Order: sequence, then structure tokens, then C-alpha cells
Amino acid sequence: MAEPIIHMTDISKHFGSVIALNGVSVDVVPGECHCLLGDNGAGKSTFIKVMSGVHQPTGGEIFFEGKPMHFDDPRDAIAAGIATVHQHLAMIPLMSVSRNFFMGNEPIKKRFGIPFFDHEHADKVTMDEMREMGINLRGPDQAVGTLSGGERQTVAIARAVHFGAKVLILDEPTSALGVRQTSNVLATVDKVRKQGVGVVLITHNVRHALAVGDRFTVLNRGQTLGTAKRGEITPEELQDMMAGGQKLADLESSLGGTV
Repeated sequence: MAEPIIHMTDISKHFGSVIALNGVSVDVVPGECHCLLGDNGAGKSTFIKVMSGVHQPTGGEIFFEGKPMHFDDPRDAIAAGIATVHQHLAMIPLMSVSRNFFMGNEPIKKRFGIPFFDHEHADKVTMDEMREMGINLRGPDQAVGTLSGGERQTVAIARAVHFGAKVLILDEPTSALGVRQTSNVLATVDKVRKQGVGVVLITHNVRHALAVGDRFTVLNRGQTLGTAKRGEITPEELQDMMAGGQKLADLESSLGGTV
């Protein structure tokens, strides 16, 4: 297995007397989808906020590309190549796909020394990137609000990858989608992984995790219950762990070795 691009060990996060994380350890490897599973309140959201620079950890060590990682805010994480696609996508429904795709990174061309938004470049890149992800738009000027939920997720993912994401964090990307849209998003995750991007998929849906995941880490009440590779754990065992059942250590005998 390749060297981790992100290595997080014994991460803790306290909010006053509330312990949100208490000893969480996760590695993210390029070209791998690492699924972070857990029920509501397990600490998944807090953990990815630590990873993406929103929160500073109370304890533990974080290394990015082999060096100690200290992000003061999410902009530092984005600049380093850690992109997060949240459940509530940061998009403006009435704006076109191309304007949303380049929002905050607008290409500029000048006429008579006056800067203008480069529509031609933005439209071409948007259409090419969306086609690469398997989405055929009517046109780059199509309003984002006319896209399905899965297509909007794909726009957000394609945007992050285009602007240099080395690690892509997806926060419950399939939670509000139908079966077909979910399938499209999971197919997009697979394409991104094959491009060498490290994907962190946060979900509480075991089926979705097993569809694209290479490794699975289960959180419960702010603690890591264990990490297993594909083929080392069954859907039933993952579901049981999420519900607070067995730890991976208790499964070693059935798996024939250490997980």
C-alpha cells in the first residue's frame, strides 16, 4: 500500500466538558476510498472538520504528506489540496453550471485592459469535466437548480478535482438521493479514486460504503472501533459495529488473523 497522504493518530477534540472525539486514528492513501462509518452522533462530522482545518484538535498528531499538519482555517487545507464536499452543496441554484463550477476561481481575460469573466474558457472546461464524469449537460449555461441531486454532487466533486484536490472528503453524499442518483454518485467516486485522489467517504449506509470502499473505519461515540480492508469484514459485522456491538479485535478469530 502506498504511503498515506494524511496520517491522523489518537485525535481528540473537546468542546468544554463535551468530548466529541477521543482517540480516533485514520490514514488516507492516494487512489483509495476510505469509508468513515458511524451512526448519528458518532463523531464523523467533527472528525472531518479537524481534517479539513475547521477545528483544531485538542490532542493527537496529524501528518500531511509526511509533515506535521497545522491548518489555521479551511483555506489552508484547501490550498494544501484537501477539499470537502458537504451535504448542503455550496452552490447557487439560479446560476449556471459553469459559473458555479468556477465560483471563487473565476477565469479572467482582459479587453482594453478591463478584466472580464472568461465565459468561453469556463464553458469549455465545465463541459469537458462533466463529460469526463459521465454527465451530459444541455449546455454550460444550464442552471444548477435544474440538475438532479446526484448531478449537483457530481458538479461539486468534479470542481474539487479540477482545482487540484489530493484528498476529497465527501460528507454523506448519498443521504438524500434516490437509487439511480446514488448509483451515479458512487460511480463518480470510483472515477475520482482511479485518478489517484484519496477519497474519504462519510456515510452511515453500509451498502453504499461497500460498493466503493477499499477500507472501512467505524466510529462510535467519538472513538475508533477499528479499521478493516475490503473482504475482511461482512456487511452484518459493519452494521453491528455501527450500532455499538463487537469491536474489530473481537472478530480476529473469525477472520483468521489480525484486522
